[in-house]
Amino acid sequence: MTSPGMQRPGGRTARVRTAVLKAAEDALVEVGFAGLDLGDLARRAEVGRTTVYRRWGSVGALLADLLTDMAEQSLPRTRTGSLREDLRANARLVQRTLADPRQGALFRAVLVAATCDPAAAEALQRFYRARVEEWAPCVTEAVDRGELPPGTDPAEVVRAVSAPLYYRMLTTPDPLDEPAAHRAADAAEAAARAGAFRAQGPAEEKAGRPVGWR
Repeated sequence: MTSPGMQRPGGRTARVRTAVLKAAEDALVEVGFAGLDLGDLARRAEVGRTTVYRRWGSVGALLADLLTDMAEQSLPRTRTGSLREDLRANARLVQRTLADPRQGALFRAVLVAATCDPAAAEALQRFYRARVEEWAPCVTEAVDRGELPPGTDPAEVVRAVSAPLYYRMLTTPDPLDEPAAHRAADAAEAAARAGAFRAQGPAEEKAGRPVGWR
């Protein structure tokens, strides 16, 4: 079943969606998640309130559609032939997104909404599942080249790149800049090379010991 606001529209419906999503981005920058109101967004977008309420129904559903739109416009992963450079490219993409006044505001709003709105939570999970799947091959290819131990979990490595950047954004006033992105990528790479993201067998799990690969 398709969630409200998630259909791929055309014609006038597409123009309405574009206008409302842009209005939502503007409002997020100006007033944040707490200030979002569907009626106000209808006014900003110059469309009927009934249209907005019928199409999305809730702020959470609207944020979910906005995140879906962002996912559709995301850049494809970089292929450099080097694990470090691939992970750094991933980190820079996350860093630029979170540091952007508009996209950063959206992500902060969605993180808040995901704690209490099922539509926003589902959209957030779907977004990151797609982004992890997009970048996971850079880890698989590194395993094939012998840069990483066999059995390394690609998804865990990719998540380890972006996690410190989200933590920095949410918990500190420190700048979210390119050096921070590179540190996050390099730390994830070092941990992966050391076998930290390698699946453990039953004996190692029981003993709580990491698995060596060389």
